[in-house]
Amino acid sequence: MKELSMKKSAIIALLAAISMPTQSFAQTDDFGMWYELGVEKKLSRKWSVGADAELRTRNNTRTLDRWSLGVNAEYKIIKGLKISGGYTLLDYNVKEELDMKSNGWSYNKWTPSYWSLRHRFNVSLSGSMDWGRLSIGLRERWQYTYRPEATGKKYDFDEEAWTSVKGKGKNVLRSRLQLAYDIPHWKFDPFANIEMFHDGGGLQKVRYQLGVDYNYKKKHVFSLTYRFQNVNNDDDDNDANSHLIGFSYKYKF
Repeated sequence: MKELSMKKSAIIALLAAISMPTQSFAQTDDFGMWYELGVEKKLSRKWSVGADAELRTRNNTRTLDRWSLGVNAEYKIIKGLKISGGYTLLDYNVKEELDMKSNGWSYNKWTPSYWSLRHRFNVSLSGSMDWGRLSIGLRERWQYTYRPEATGKKYDFDEEAWTSVKGKGKNVLRSRLQLAYDIPHWKFDPFANIEMFHDGGGLQKVRYQLGVDYNYKKKHVFSLTYRFQNVNNDDDDNDANSHLIGFSYKYKF
């Protein structure tokens, strides 16, 4: 009984540490919703494939932020070690931007809000180990996103003409540490994780997440999550410090 109590205390402490952001929340932080729908098919003991769709909002849920469609495949190397890869088509609702000249009073360039397609590829290596009912997992993911050139999206006040937003490729390394706990005789399983995003310029952002999974008949997985995103040095169009509530559903067969 004493050992069980100590184990529960350790779990609570670890979850609290992972969920505590490094900076205090600011009044200017945004709030958004993430909705996810997925399907997963097990082909064999080693292979599985899947597909998913996602919708995100920003600006205190008043603005549609992006939607995406993705496919992926996963291979189990040995127990507790998996490799996966995937492709995602994303469509961003890019924020309006107005650049001022160095004199501080005349305009330089203006970019009205517009939708921008992206192509994203990823390869991940995931490892996990169990300690009783506690599971500890680490995922390392390389991610490459390409933004095609968008013509006529930016207005140059000096040239008095519309110009293009140049195409751009971006590599990101995403490192995620996760804890999950399988509560006996209960279908609601809590989890917590922290994920760090790095590119050539260093740490971009950190996401902290708390959530709970509900499994129904081993085929239906419902998830409710809370995320806090702390942006450090990210040049993505829409990323900002944000509080995010997520709902997801996955069907497994």
